[in-house]
Amino acid sequence: MNAPLLVAEGLVKEYGNSRVVSDVSLSIARGEILGLVGESGSGKSTVARMVLRLIEPTQGAVHFDGVDVLKAGRSEMKMLRRRMGVVFQDPFAALDPRMCVRDILAEPFAIHGEEALQGKSMEEMLTAMLREVGLDASALDRYPHAFSGGQRQRINIARALALRPEFLVLDEPVSALDVSVGAQVINLLRSLQQTRGLTCLFISHSMPLVRYLCDRVAVMRRGELVEVGDAVSICEHPREAYTQALIAATPEFVGL
Repeated sequence: MNAPLLVAEGLVKEYGNSRVVSDVSLSIARGEILGLVGESGSGKSTVARMVLRLIEPTQGAVHFDGVDVLKAGRSEMKMLRRRMGVVFQDPFAALDPRMCVRDILAEPFAIHGEEALQGKSMEEMLTAMLREVGLDASALDRYPHAFSGGQRQRINIARALALRPEFLVLDEPVSALDVSVGAQVINLLRSLQQTRGLTCLFISHSMPLVRYLCDRVAVMRRGELVEVGDAVSICEHPREAYTQALIAATPEFVGL
């Protein structure tokens, strides 16, 4: 296994008197997909947001490629964000309905600088981004409401990959989609991860999806990690009763 790209240690998140994440530690090797799985409310999305520093932990540390993420200043954090991407659960809510696809995809370059275009024109780059996720240039001047859920999620994926990040958080990226459409998106993500060599944190409640896509899995229950290990081994021989219940509760994902 390659050296870790991301290491989180002792993450805790409290809201008032409520502790939603308790002492979670995990690492993700370069080129690895780690699945973070658990039922709704288990704290897995909160962990992802702390790792990305979208919310601040109450306690704990996060290091990305040796950099202390939680102590990074504004300019250093901006550089780190170029190296990280995220795809959220709801493909429509993640897109501004007032912006056409051209503006949505161009936004990362406007924020981080057009040197990221790598010598291409904006039109060439945006067209290439769409083609990589199975769409074409005809989408550029249309608005989010004109697309299906699966197409919207492909646009979200294209935007997340715009600056060629090394690390991608996938927060329940297919749970809002029909099963057959979700399977197509999962296969796209698997292909992109392999061709780009991405390191990924894949959040899900579905053990079959985790088994298909991930190298390792970390199982969360009520804010705590209860089992971590090889994805296939845990799916075939779960030690914890909670993991066994998750497997029994999630059917095979058709189309994979």
